Amino acid sequence: MPGDGITLIDTGYIRPHLCAAYLVHGERGRAALVDCGTATCAGRVLEAIDAAGVAREAVDWLLVTHVHLDHAGGAGPLMRALPNARLVVHPRGARHMVDPEKLIAGAKQVYGEEMFARDHAGMLPVDAARVVVAEDGHVVELAGRPLLCANTPGHALHHYSVWDADTRSWIAGDAFGLSYREFDNHNGAFALPTTSPVQFDPEQMKASIRRLVAQGPAAIRIAHYGVVTECARIADDLVAQVDAMAAIARGVDGAPDRHARIVEGLTVLCVERAAEHGVDAPERMVAEVLGGDIEINAQGLGVWLDRLARAR
Repeated sequence: MPGDGITLIDTGYIRPHLCAAYLVHGERGRAALVDCGTATCAGRVLEAIDAAGVAREAVDWLLVTHVHLDHAGGAGPLMRALPNARLVVHPRGARHMVDPEKLIAGAKQVYGEEMFARDHAGMLPVDAARVVVAEDGHVVELAGRPLLCANTPGHALHHYSVWDADTRSWIAGDAFGLSYREFDNHNGAFALPTTSPVQFDPEQMKASIRRLVAQGPAAIRIAHYGVVTECARIADDLVAQVDAMAAIARGVDGAPDRHARIVEGLTVLCVERAAEHGVDAPERMVAEVLGGDIEINAQGLGVWLDRLARAR
């Protein structure tokens, strides 16, 4: 949405048009960066800030919607390059920005050592004195442009979304699902939830989706990837899919090949929905564009099933 004072930055994570950060422009050249990609993306993000005409000394805030590495892994290197910025993070995530060792260990477990080294290496701790903890309702005072942080768990317990009243839009990280522009057509945007490990909760996710759309947003900016505007319709789709995905996982719980069967079920669901949406060659598109997300979503659903089992 050009001219609205928010610049989309493609962080370059893995492939083009996969992972976005957003540069919000305040008065007098001041700015805030919302999400930042991985540590390996930090140089590209800094170049994009420069290209947007914002001095690095004029970036007052770095807000991370949650501390998954594709959103916050680059915070340490960026805070060293943005000398006046303060880091805004959910209370549950703050300690991981100051000491990222557990984040690093968890990411290596999910992605493997080789992929971690390729896509996530270079994480650095953030000085605790520069960290601001954002409780639900916290307002970040960007010059002439207040930004409201609202808790939106479900994808992660430590997730908030950012409301920009100037544009009546959310910057929602992963709370409003995934919507890749390759799937856009005459029927609009195609979206799916992201249930990645380790804190997926279907009821929280549905409540967060409803909270976002209840604000009557003109648009929602998501990390993966870009701006969606048919917010009410997409919200309904996402809520229905959360239920469908949870049902797929429950239906194969206890099977020895549970993960493979969840992957199969999610793939069938995505292909069916893509076909209904009018996507050309839906099987190929789902395999090529969504294969990695389906794998990670299946992992998250498996972790959720295990957590339910422990609670019985």
